[in-house]
Amino acid sequence: MDIITGKILKLNNWPDGKTIGLAKRAAGALAGQGLERDDILAQLNAVRQNPGEFLADVLMADLASECLRLSQLAENPPVKLRPAPLTYPIWGLEAINDESLAQMNNAMRLPVSVAGALMPDAHVGYGLPIGGVLATDNAVIPYAVGVDIACRMRISIFEVSPDLLDQKKNLLETALLKQTVFGLGAEWPVQQRPEHEVLDEPAWEATRLLKNLQNNAARQLGTSGCGNHFVEWGTFDLLESLLGLPAGHYLALLSHSGSRSVGYKIADYYSKLAMQKLPDLDKSVRHLAWLSLDSEEGQEYWLAMQLAGRFAAANHAIIHRRVCEAAGLKAAAVVENHHNFAWKQNLADGREVVVHRKGATPAGKGMLGVIPGSMGDAGYVVRGRGNQASLDSASHGAGRLMSRKAAINLISKSTRDAYLKQRNITLLGGGLDESPQAYKPITQVIAAQQELVEIVGRFMPRIVRMANEDGPI
Repeated sequence: MDIITGKILKLNNWPDGKTIGLAKRAAGALAGQGLERDDILAQLNAVRQNPGEFLADVLMADLASECLRLSQLAENPPVKLRPAPLTYPIWGLEAINDESLAQMNNAMRLPVSVAGALMPDAHVGYGLPIGGVLATDNAVIPYAVGVDIACRMRISIFEVSPDLLDQKKNLLETALLKQTVFGLGAEWPVQQRPEHEVLDEPAWEATRLLKNLQNNAARQLGTSGCGNHFVEWGTFDLLESLLGLPAGHYLALLSHSGSRSVGYKIADYYSKLAMQKLPDLDKSVRHLAWLSLDSEEGQEYWLAMQLAGRFAAANHAIIHRRVCEAAGLKAAAVVENHHNFAWKQNLADGREVVVHRKGATPAGKGMLGVIPGSMGDAGYVVRGRGNQASLDSASHGAGRLMSRKAAINLISKSTRDAYLKQRNITLLGGGLDESPQAYKPITQVIAAQQELVEIVGRFMPRIVRMANEDGPI
């Protein structure tokens, strides 16, 4: 005899139809684990109330998907734009071009937009400008997160003198060359592939897309992309006692990369899906199509984004472990943070919103983060001031001054290399599109956001590893 019958479920306000059968099946599995009736009903109700949290649960995934489907509104969400954008604060306006402002203005006309802010490193992106921060009401915008989901910074600080950069330069260069892989589609040879528990997470089984991406994750785990992704040795000046270290001069390792093809394919799939679901959305904001978090698609994206975030963090952890071991070093302190991500956050009035930071760093009060410069300029470890007007955000870097195409056409190799030589920086790989001259001056960008963060440490690159212009290295 079933411990949970259809009649019992109906008495507990479960709707007729497919849901009853799925709930009974899940109840049978829970009964087989020894749970009593009341505990089983409580578990089933938890799925019904928060189905998105159970999409990766082996026993509850089918029931969770059906609950999400039933919870979707029968009507299409509103697609009429506001006649004028909501107002939003801007930091570093004098260095932000009109096209970036136009993109942010369009984002603030979306009916789901609640608040926004523009950081001083802002430049043009797809849909939302890089450096754009956008809060929405119960909706997630895949392109407002970005195609490199959970692009991330990590700095490891070592209790050794940075004089090692000169004394053991060959060792440190070799560690970067042998223990990192860069470029579009780059992966480790099978015999060198690292292992990490992120590959065993049940979330990979939650959707067909994630199942298909698990192998990509295994092949690219511990690798870096192209463009502005890097791993670099440098000097680090800690300005105050922090992280268990006294103020002082240290050796450090800094990395910047994201979730590789896993994040790209998640972004591509759900961005196109969002556009399909909002076919009448004005063309000016087509790339800002959103998914309701009450929908199955929205919950699937949220789960996939979170998994991509954990995968990106695992990539950095492996890169730092391999490089440090090869150099015979052990980190004394670590600071890391995502950008290109969405977080649930409460506004000053208590409303819960979804805060998208596309190329922006979380800067809640007391929160540590990393804001890098270019391959030839300083980066900073900062502490957030919790500025509510900025939605607790800061810039994620210096921000581009030139497009990649313009940089390649306007900056010569000799000009770039002279800039690096003057600062005693060795470059391994790297294209002209990433030349220091292609970026805004990082000192100006940092100065423009003193209301948002305070500097606690300064990193200066000395040995920089990036992707070759011609492909993986």
